[in-house]
Order: sequence, then C-alpha cells, then structure tokens
Amino acid sequence: MSELPDHTHYYFLPKVGTYRDLDIKRAPVSKPKANEVLVKVRAVSLQYRDYSVSVGKYDIGVYENIIPCSDMAGEVLCVGEDVKNWKKGDRVCSNFMTGYLDGPLTPEAVQTSLGGQSPGVLTQYRCFPEHALVRIPAHLDYLQASTLPCAALTAYNGLHGPNRLKAGDYVLVLGSGGVSIFALQFAVASGAIVIATSSSDDKLRIASKLGAKHLINYKKTPDWHKEVMKITGGVGVDHVIEVGGSGTYEKSINSVRHGGEVAVIGFVAEGTSGNPLVSILMKAIEVRGVYVGSVSLFKNMIRLMEANPLKTEPVIDKVFRFADAVAAYAYLESQKHVGKVVIEVSHQIPAGFVPGP
Repeated sequence: MSELPDHTHYYFLPKVGTYRDLDIKRAPVSKPKANEVLVKVRAVSLQYRDYSVSVGKYDIGVYENIIPCSDMAGEVLCVGEDVKNWKKGDRVCSNFMTGYLDGPLTPEAVQTSLGGQSPGVLTQYRCFPEHALVRIPAHLDYLQASTLPCAALTAYNGLHGPNRLKAGDYVLVLGSGGVSIFALQFAVASGAIVIATSSSDDKLRIASKLGAKHLINYKKTPDWHKEVMKITGGVGVDHVIEVGGSGTYEKSINSVRHGGEVAVIGFVAEGTSGNPLVSILMKAIEVRGVYVGSVSLFKNMIRLMEANPLKTEPVIDKVFRFADAVAAYAYLESQKHVGKVVIEVSHQIPAGFVPGP
C-alpha cells in the first residue's frame, strides 16, 4: 500500500435542503477488502437525482451527511486478495446499484444505490465490490465514460423492456437532458425513428444533428401529443421515454400506440396531468417504471455502444473542476444543458479551499 494515497477528499451534504451546503472532508483511504477494488475516481457526472436529493425533492430515506453522486469513471489502483477480474490500471465504471447484478430489481439492490441509500462517488478514491464494476469501452475517455452508469443505462433499459425496441419503431423522447439524449442516440443506432421535443429550437437543432427525424418545440406547440399523432399517421409511437412526470404524463399516454410502451423515468416537468387510466386500459399500454439497471444490462449496453461508436458518443455540455462542484450543481439546476454535466475529479484540492457557488 506504500504506493497508494493515504487520504481522500470527498464531498458531503450535512443536511438535505440545498446543494450550496456541500462541504469537503478529508479521510484515510481504505485498503480494499478481499473482494473489493480501490479506484482512483477520474470523473463524475451529475444526474437530476443528485440535485433532487440535495434539495429534498427525492426522498431516499437519508437526510444527513450524504456523500453525493452515483456516476463515476476511474482507474483501478489495487485489488483485494480474492479479486480475479481486475488489475491495476484497468479503466472502470461502477454500476449505479452496486448490488444489482441481474434479474428483477429487489429492495436489497435498491439499498445499494450510490449517492443516496449508500455513500456516493464524489470523492477522489473509493473502494467498490469487484462484481459492481464494468469495463470502460476503449474509445471513450474518463469524462465520457462517467456519463454511462445512470443516464445511459436508464435510457437503454427504457428501450429494452417487454416490448423491445426494433428497427423502424417510433420513439418519442422528451427534452434534452442526459437520459433523453442517450435514448435518442440508442434509438437511432438501432434503426428507429425518433421524435424529439424541447422548449428550445437551438436544442432541437442539436437533436436533429444526433439523428432525430421529427422535432417539436413544446412551447410553440403546447398540444404536442396531437403533433405526434399527425407524424405517426394517427397510430402513435411505439415507445415513450417519459422523463417529465406529472407535467407530461397524460400527453405521453395520448402519444403512444395501442400496445405500445411508456417508460416512466423522471419528474422534471412542472404542472399536473389528468388521470389517463381509461386510455391505458383501452389502448393496452405497457407502463413501466425504470430505475436504472443491472450490471448485466450495463454490459449489454456497452456492446451496443462499441458496435456504434459514432452514433452513441456521449454528449457532454460542460465540464467543471472538482473544486467547483457547487457551480456544477447550479448549472444542472438551470437546465441550460444538453446532455451531461461532468465534474473532473482528478486534480488536487487547493490549500485552504472552501466550496462555494
């Protein structure tokens, strides 16, 4: 262990209420247990969940001393004595839920969710269970790879449920956040036809460059579900990536075809929807809650990305220094971004540093 760092700096939130209270602590670096891997964290990407947890909009049952963030990419420094699959220098991501390997989601797996139910990854060094790690594709750097564990895997899971995505399917993606952009890219890579919505024509132009065939500005077209039905010849889309929640849910139900699927993922839109229960019943719609995914699914997603590297390259809007994590949160809150907001961890903390906006 002589070659290894003796301490790590990590962010923590003393109490739920505002991300501006994020502070930094210093702690000894733990030696990995027999089945663990010590990783130098190179980059961390932010999720809307991270912001929501910090301000109390997302109740995870933990309210004090939260080590935030779930998504990281890093370099293996050393491994425990029983570890067989990893070695020093390997480039890895951790799964969002370190205990979710395959099969149906369980309450026990949920309790291993990083950045909430279990301590997160906004730290310089951290140990992970061997089984929770996934190899980074060779064509991605650390910044790009840090975007995969939550946003990318959630999008992939949302398109590969009981009604698996097929070439020629219509896919509706709402907005231009991380999950929606990845869903757009994965759908295009799979030969699907993407309809993208946004409040910004500039963001829609980016969606078009990424392969979206149809664009809807929902500020200019408030009844966007009617436009979706026109585009699909009155049939409706096969898949909806529903990230808006109560503000968009009813219109998403009205946009999907009979027997289609709505993947319920987020709650970023303000407003309230009516109760579309009758439509769900009469159209035999599959409404499926998506909570990220398993290690097995992560590996399947990597195969898709490696087969389509140009079409699935992660979209990073802005990169912040580790010392500027609070500013990164503020930028995420502004919703000015397209794709992902990333924090580059691999640099030193200035002497006497105090976090701030």
